[in-house]
This record gives sequence, structure tokens and C-alpha cells, in this order.
Amino acid sequence: MTRRTVLSDGMGVVLRAVRGEPRVFAVSVGGASLVALLTVGGAFLVGKVIAGVAVPAMERGKVDAGVLAAAAAALVGLSLLKVAGIYCRRLGSMYMQLRLQASYRRRIIRRYLSLPPAWHRRNATGELLSTASSDVDAAWTPAGSVGYAMATVVLLVSALVALFLTDWALALVGVVLFPTLFGVFEAFSRRSAPRYRRSQQLRGEVSALAHESFDGAMVVKAMGREEFQTARFAVKVNELRDVLISVGRMRGICDPVVESLPTAGMLAVLVVGGWRLRSGAIDVGDLVSAAFLFAMLGAPVRAIGWLLTSLPRAVAGWDRMSAVLDATGEMTYGTGVSVAGRAAAELRFDQVTFAHDGDRPVLREVSFTVPAGATVALVGPTGSGKSSVVSLAARLIDPDLGTVRLDGADLRSLRAAALADAIGLVPQLSFVFDDTVRANVTLGRTGIDDAQVWAALRVAQAEEFVRRLADGLDTVLGERGVLLSGGQRQRLTLARAVAGRPRLLVLDDATSAVDPAVESAILAALRDGGATGSVLIVAHRPATIAAADLVVFLVDGRVAATGSHAELLATEPAYASLVTATQRAEVFS
Repeated sequence: MTRRTVLSDGMGVVLRAVRGEPRVFAVSVGGASLVALLTVGGAFLVGKVIAGVAVPAMERGKVDAGVLAAAAAALVGLSLLKVAGIYCRRLGSMYMQLRLQASYRRRIIRRYLSLPPAWHRRNATGELLSTASSDVDAAWTPAGSVGYAMATVVLLVSALVALFLTDWALALVGVVLFPTLFGVFEAFSRRSAPRYRRSQQLRGEVSALAHESFDGAMVVKAMGREEFQTARFAVKVNELRDVLISVGRMRGICDPVVESLPTAGMLAVLVVGGWRLRSGAIDVGDLVSAAFLFAMLGAPVRAIGWLLTSLPRAVAGWDRMSAVLDATGEMTYGTGVSVAGRAAAELRFDQVTFAHDGDRPVLREVSFTVPAGATVALVGPTGSGKSSVVSLAARLIDPDLGTVRLDGADLRSLRAAALADAIGLVPQLSFVFDDTVRANVTLGRTGIDDAQVWAALRVAQAEEFVRRLADGLDTVLGERGVLLSGGQRQRLTLARAVAGRPRLLVLDDATSAVDPAVESAILAALRDGGATGSVLIVAHRPATIAAADLVVFLVDGRVAATGSHAELLATEPAYASLVTATQRAEVFS
């Protein structure tokens, strides 16, 4: 990263911060500017007090009480004004930084939720977590010091003007000192920029590895691969440590130089000022004012250092954050509403072709219909495209060619709320939130009371085990439903979909973890209980397939045949072989 890129991109992030919170920034920079001007004025006030009160008192051996009281009142008043300015500066700067971080976290999360599953498949969950936390923090860290830094520029300019008005020789010290400070900051920013960029990238990789390890903890333990996974994690952690240590080494050089330069300036002022005092060019008050001014520059000058040294990390964070905010692939929705009361819906696939990210198509010219009120089983060998059909039916993805229609309306023409209301999806992998049973079933949807929750649990054959839980519907299930078995989690996920009374229920192998008797009871409840409308189910068990009104047989992304289970057994050898193989596997298991 070049010098020009660091400064220009960093200033771009700062300007976005100012535009994002202009009022809060005005409070911050206003308070900081007040403090800066009072610092310059205070230095000269101290000089006047020394020259007009302290020196005459020492010469006469007597203190004028009235003059001393006036000087004290002036100093106290100036201090109170500085307190007010510091309060505004600190409150404004922190409020600005935290508001921006909170605002952009919400934007990042909203963006995550709007992007399609295909985008999420290309990005590790840990990376996404790191962007929403570490990268957002890094991007807006400069907002906490930008007001103070800008006011410090006012302070430095005012100090130089005041020094030139006092004595040209004293002003030359400032002319040498101030550019030197900026040079140190700029050199640090330029050299640290690639390290900060790499550290932000490594934070994401470490987060991704940690998330992967947590999710796969049972696999790691079962396979006895704790040491391997620990070593794999340690490689990235150590690399991140080394990068941060290299940044720390650079700060270890930069910070002492920045701390020492104002002190060196004060010593230079005393040396030059002593010479000018002996020549009669200045008086004691001028010398004290100049020395006091340089002594007070330490903290304000560090504010510029905080800003400039935070820019490389802010740029790295902003770039990673922008990659999410600017990501393409967001699904657009229409304005149509396909609602025919609560009647069962008809789903129609018409010459649908789909490929993942431009790869070889996984579905080719797929056409079939789920009649209103019917149960259709989707059957096929592994990799035949069943899950892609499910994703298209729920409009998690869109076809490359052809159309998917609900009651004759293209899914792309419907509002998102209309789709969510009409179609209930139960995915292959069930997910349970760390919340109560009630919250997991209702999922925050209004209008679903406890009676409806129990009815949905009854259809999903989950009522019995929920009633056995310690607190019933109020039982907190733990992260990912740790208190439940795999089959119980599947049934709870099914109840979540049923509770919304969808007109089309799409099940992606959603009962694979339950025994055949429970699965049969679930299907019977779905067909006869009136809890849902039409059903599209990915099925493997012969009993489940036989209970369907229609079977769609997929082979290599194409519809090889449709018909009843008995018809396909009689006419499709490949179908018969697949189903009977499954039946034999069930017998031996």
C-alpha cells in the first residue's frame, strides 16, 4: 500500500464518518477546538500571571491579595471552560464512534440476510463474524479521535501564530518541531499499512477456523484429532501474533519519539528563550508562555498520532466491510401477492435449468407439477438435484432458465412476505435456536398462540416429548438444541413450519432422523389433519414414497419419470432398483 493510498483512503474513511454523524462530530470538534484555543490562551495567561504577579511579588517580598485573587479567578474560570470543552469532545467522539459501529453492524447483518445462499456458500461463517465485529470496529476507530485531531491542527496553527507574534526565534522551534511530528506519523502509517491489512485478514481466518472447530467438536473428538486441529489452529494464531508483534515493534519506536518531541521542543524553547531573554528581545512572561505551550502540546499531538496510526487498520477494515456491502447477487422481489384464502397451492416447474455459479448444470429442463392439495415425493439417487429443486421451490435460489410458479404466478414476481406466508420449508439440516420451545416454533411471528403451537407440535409428533420437558413450552433448549436428540430437533423444526399453516410445505429429507413409525404418523397428520396444503417431500423410505399421491423420479438433474409408486416400480427398472436397495438397507439396519 503506497503512501498516497494510505492517506487518501484513510481520509476517505474519516470523511464517511463525518458525513455519517455530522451533528455529533460538530459537538466533538467544537469542544476540542474550544480546548485547543483555551490551551493557547491559557499558556499566555500563565505567562502574564508569572510576569505580572509572581515576579513582582518576589521582588517586593509582598503579595497583592486583590491581584492574586483576580489571577486565581481567571485560571479557575479558564479551567472550568476547558472541562466543559473536554466533556463535549470526549462525549461526542465516543458517541460518534459507537453509533457508527452499531449502525454498520446492522447494515452488515441486513446485507448478510439479503444475500442468497450461493454467496454464503462461498464465504466462511467465521469470516462473516469477523467482518461484523473486528472489521467494523477497525473501520470506525478513527472516529473516536478525528474531532480531537482536527482541533489539534487548530491548536498547532494558533500556537505557531502566537509564537511568531511573540518572537521569531521561538517560532522557529515550532516550525521545525511540528513538521517532524507529522513526518513520524506518516512514516509509521505507510510502513504499518500492509501489516494492519494482513492482521485483519488473519483475524477473519482465525475466526473461521475457530467456528469450524466448535461446529465440528464432536467429529474431532470421535476421530481423536484434537492435536491435529489444535496445530492447524496454532499456525494461523501464531501468524496473527507475529504480525501484531511487528506492528507493536513499530509502535514501540514511534510512540517514544512522539512523546519526546514536545519535551524536546520545550527544552529548545528554554535554551533559545534564555538567549533571547538575555538579549532583551523577550521578557520572562513570554518565555514562560512559550515553554508552557510546548509542555501542553504532548496530549493534543498524540491525538493526531492516534488518528494517523489508526488509518491503516481502518482502511483494511473498511475494504473488507465494503466487500460485503457491495456484494452482488441480492434477490429482487416483485409486488404480487398469491393468496387464495388458505387453500392449498399448486406448484409448477416449467423447463427449469439451474447451475451453481456457472458450473455444469445440476438441473436440466425439469418440469413437473405439485397439484393443489396433493403430496408429491421427489425421489432420486445422491447428486440427482433434489435439494436444488427444494431450494428453487422455496425461492432460496432462482433458475437460470425456465420458471417456477405458485398458483400460476412466477415466484420472482411475488413479494417476499407473500412467499414466506405461502411456502413453508423444512431443510435437511435442522436448526434449533438457543431459546424456548415456544420461541423456536413461533420464531417471532405474531398471531401464533399456545394452542396453535401445541397443534403444530402434535402434527410433527413432538407434543409428547415437549410435555416431558421440565418447563414445557418455556424450556430453554440450549445452543443448537443441545438438549434434544436429532429426531427431536427435526420434529421441532417441522412444527415451526407447520405453525404458519403454509399452503405449500416443502420437506428436504426432513424426517430422516426419526423412525419409520413416527415418520408415517407425521405424514398421516400432514395429509389428514388439515394443518398444511400441498406437500413436496424429498423421500427415501419406500413407505413414505408409497404414501405420496405422485412420485417424481430425478436422475442426473432430469425428470426421468413421474407417476404413482406402483406404476414406477412396474415401468422404471432404475427406480425399482433404487427403492428396493433402500428397502433392503432398512431391513439389515
